[in-house]
Amino acid sequence: MKPIVKTIDAQPSWILRGKSVELAVTRLGGHMAPVKFYRDTKNPVQPYYISPWQREGLKIDDPVLVPLRGDFFCAPFGANEEEYRGEQHRCHGEPAHAKWKFVRQEKDGKTNSLTLAMRTKVRPGKVTKTLSLIDGQNVVYSKHVLEGYTGAMPMGHHATLAPRDVAGSLRVTTSAFSLGMTCTEPTCDPATGSYQSFAVGKRFRDPREVPLLFKDVPPADVTALPARKGYTDLLAMYKKSTGEPAWTAAVDADAGFLWFSLKDAAVLPATVFWISNRGRHMEPWAGRNLCLGLEDVCGNFAFGLAKSVNANAIQKAGFPTAIKLSPKTPTAIRYIQGVVRVPKNFGPVKTVRYEKNRVTFVAENRKSVSTVVKWSFLETGEL
Repeated sequence: MKPIVKTIDAQPSWILRGKSVELAVTRLGGHMAPVKFYRDTKNPVQPYYISPWQREGLKIDDPVLVPLRGDFFCAPFGANEEEYRGEQHRCHGEPAHAKWKFVRQEKDGKTNSLTLAMRTKVRPGKVTKTLSLIDGQNVVYSKHVLEGYTGAMPMGHHATLAPRDVAGSLRVTTSAFSLGMTCTEPTCDPATGSYQSFAVGKRFRDPREVPLLFKDVPPADVTALPARKGYTDLLAMYKKSTGEPAWTAAVDADAGFLWFSLKDAAVLPATVFWISNRGRHMEPWAGRNLCLGLEDVCGNFAFGLAKSVNANAIQKAGFPTAIKLSPKTPTAIRYIQGVVRVPKNFGPVKTVRYEKNRVTFVAENRKSVSTVVKWSFLETGEL
C-alpha cells in the first residue's frame, strides 16, 4: 500500500487508519500524535499532547523538542549529558529526533500496520518501528526491534498526554510498585528559568504523599493532575514483574474517557512521571507548557546512557536501568496504549482484570469498564 503523508502541526507525518483509530506519526523522530480513538463515532477521543510552539518557526537547539508530541521511542532514554565510551547522544537518542524511513503499510484481515525503519549513527544499528491497529479495538500496538547493537542502553516509551487545564481533572493510578522515588538530582534550575516542587531523592510508598521541597506544606498527590501550577517535576515508580501486564491508567471522567498503557515490567520496570505545568520559562517553553508524561522505560530516571549503565541507586534497589543488546540477537520492545469510554461518575482505577483478549478496569468506587485488548501481544508479539 502507498503511504498517506500529511503535514500536521508543522511536521510531515504518516497516517495509519483502522476502523476505530486513526494515528499520525512524524517523519522526524517518529512521534505519534494526534491519535483519534473512537474515530467512527460522533465524539472521538484525542488524548495526546502536541507542543504549543509547532507553528511558530522557532530556532530550537534540542532536536527532540522540534516535533515534540504524543508517544515516541527513546534509545537511549534520557539526556546523556556525559559522554560514555565515545558516545554522545542528544536527548532521548536518534529514534526520537532523527528521520525515519517508510518501509511498508499493509492490511491483513482486520489488522492495519505501518512499518518504519532507521539506521542510527552514534551507536550503529537498526531500529524497526511497527504500529498496528485492529478494527473494532481502540488500541495501538507498538513494536520496536533493535538489531546489530552491542552493549547496554536505557530505553522505552515517552507517552505524553494533554490534560485539560482544570486542576485534578485527570486521575492517574498504576499497578503496584516496589519503589517510588523523586529524582535523585535536581531537575530544574531557577537561574535558567525552570522550577521544581518535588524534594530531591525522596522515597514514597503512596503516590498521594510525594515529598515536596517546601516546609510546612502537605505532600503532593500525583494521582490528581494537573497540580502545582508553575512547576515541572519528575518522579519514577519501579515495578517487579507479576506475570501479568503492568498498567497505568489516566481517567478524565468529566470528559468521559480512560487512557491506559500496558507493558511487561520485566522489560520496562519504570514508569516515569514528567509533570509539566508551566514550570519552564526559557524558549521554547515560555512558561506556557502543560502536559503529562507517563513514560514506561528501563532507565535511571531520565539521566541518559552513562548514569543508567553505570552503578546507581536504582540498580542497588534491585531494578535494571539498562537493557543489554547483542548484535547476534534482535531485541523487541512491545507496548500497548488505548482508550476506553467511562461514565462521568467513574473513579480512579484501583485494579485491572485480565481475561482472554479482554481487560477490565475497576475503579475505586467499584464501577468497571471493559475493552477488547490482545494483551498477550506483550509476550508473543502476535496479533
